[in-house]
Amino acid sequence: MKEMSKNSTAGAASRHRNGGGNPLGPNSEIARKLKQYYDELVSDQVPDRFAQLLSQLEKAEPAEKKD
Repeated sequence: MKEMSKNSTAGAASRHRNGGGNPLGPNSEIARKLKQYYDELVSDQVPDRFAQLLSQLEKAEPAEKKD
């Protein structure tokens, strides 16, 4: 009986060290912060000048492909 409780305690400690069954383990906090940062970047609006430059580039590309 004592052996069984040691195994269950060891398993609980192992799960705690690995983030409670989280596949990323201790890196889960880093992953969460990176995802949050990425989501904020994606939701930001593109500045007008940058959008204009991208539009000019898209117009210039088909002309280059025809050559």
